[in-house]
Amino acid sequence: MADPKLTAAEKAKVAVLTARMCKRSLAGEGVDLSDLERGIDRILDGAAERAQTSAR
Repeated sequence: MADPKLTAAEKAKVAVLTARMCKRSLAGEGVDLSDLERGIDRILDGAAERAQTSAR
């Protein structure tokens, strides 16, 4: 399935989380990014659910 269409707010949230991931990764290889990855996954899951309910 293709990525769901994101709202402007969702795009902004993903951009902020991605920037935070980049900033953390500058600290080294052993830095845990899983919490930020889960945040992005939740946003994408919410967008997919919204797209699925609007398609019905």
